[in-house]
Amino acid sequence: METKILLDESEIPRHWYNVVADMPNPPAPPLGPDGQPVGPEALSAIFPQGIIEQEMATDRWIEIPEPVRAAYALWRPAPLYRAHRLEAALGTPARIYYKYEGVSPAGSHKPNSAIAQAYYNKREGFTRLATETGAGQWGSSLAFAGEMFGLDVRVYMVKVSYEQKPFRRSMMQTWGAEVLPSPTDQTEAGRKALVEDPTNPGSLGLAISEAVEDAAGRDDTNYALGSVLNHVLLHQTVIGLEAKKQFDQVGDYPDMVFAPCGGGSNFGGAAFPFLADKAAGKEVRLVAVEPTSCPTLTRGHYAYDFGDSQGLTPLSLMYTLGHDFMPPSIHAGGLRYHGDSALVSQLYHEGILEAVAVPQVETFQAGVTFARAEGIIPAPETNHAIRACMDEALRCKESGEEKTLFFNLSGHGHFDMAAYDKYFSGELENYEYPAEEIEAALHRLPRVAGT
Repeated sequence: METKILLDESEIPRHWYNVVADMPNPPAPPLGPDGQPVGPEALSAIFPQGIIEQEMATDRWIEIPEPVRAAYALWRPAPLYRAHRLEAALGTPARIYYKYEGVSPAGSHKPNSAIAQAYYNKREGFTRLATETGAGQWGSSLAFAGEMFGLDVRVYMVKVSYEQKPFRRSMMQTWGAEVLPSPTDQTEAGRKALVEDPTNPGSLGLAISEAVEDAAGRDDTNYALGSVLNHVLLHQTVIGLEAKKQFDQVGDYPDMVFAPCGGGSNFGGAAFPFLADKAAGKEVRLVAVEPTSCPTLTRGHYAYDFGDSQGLTPLSLMYTLGHDFMPPSIHAGGLRYHGDSALVSQLYHEGILEAVAVPQVETFQAGVTFARAEGIIPAPETNHAIRACMDEALRCKESGEEKTLFFNLSGHGHFDMAAYDKYFSGELENYEYPAEEIEAALHRLPRVAGT
């Protein structure tokens, strides 16, 4: 009846797991505007060679450099918890486990990739990184990683989150990063957005455009992305790899894995290592959980689209709400992205993964229930996975099934208490993204030659 399942530092994974090796079909290639696949050279303007190699890799295992493992040791291995008190509160026969990524210095899973990206950029002589952030978790993580490896960092923070979460901004500044509310007047993409709408609240797609433009315009600067791309999901697999060892330690194995899904790094990190078992014939269900206000997988179009709002990136085949999607200002800022990882999208399209969308108010209800049972106050993004996991646990209560349920508690909510305040005061509302907006986005998707 252990509560914390712990691993020794020596058991920090020595390799990342690359899901591409176990996919039934090769990943659809990114395309240029001419409809032709783009090669590594298209990425060299904003990424170091080490990252580009990982983005294109097909090997199952990619070695983790020792300087990265040494930095990981500041918080890894992260604990796996058995949620005894939550099980009792729900009255469920299900066994509930969660991996707690909030033990990282930045308070979330995001440093798993930020550390790796900072290392590869430092190794290749770059001195500055530009990035975007929604909720602030990625920006905080890259600021921390930049400090670890001696890199300057500029963060374009989605304006609504910049205003909602001032202490995330302070956190980034404490680690030496420069933080700007996006859209800004520092880039062509930002200036264009402000001319069109001076009150523009910002979006991840727009902040990405600004950061990419910044990086492409300076020889000393590269771009760092916190989700979506293959290499980011690769770095995050330390979560699931550790969890599998911890389940072995207690002689259990999940029937279902839940994780929040915005761009895909959170979900891919927790779920992809279990997909390797699924590919080998193991029965396990992998469930991506997203907001009803940004229902990319559950209601988006599967099509080639830009990763940013201004069309500066290559085209990826993914589920999308349209690159010009302007999300509602929900408090789960890390899930306000118009698209999704091409890998997650393809696996979902092929029926290997599942997805569910949950409403905002119900996610906070779940987060409060969890906090009162387990003590940890979760981030709003994490509350989505908790909601879906709790719903399954309650179904087990009705059916009597003794399933093993696992979710990724991807970050704490200590910088999100304003959102909890709004929940307690009844100010939070549910928002269903309108069907007509999703349909209209289909007609604004880029027309790609040959597709």
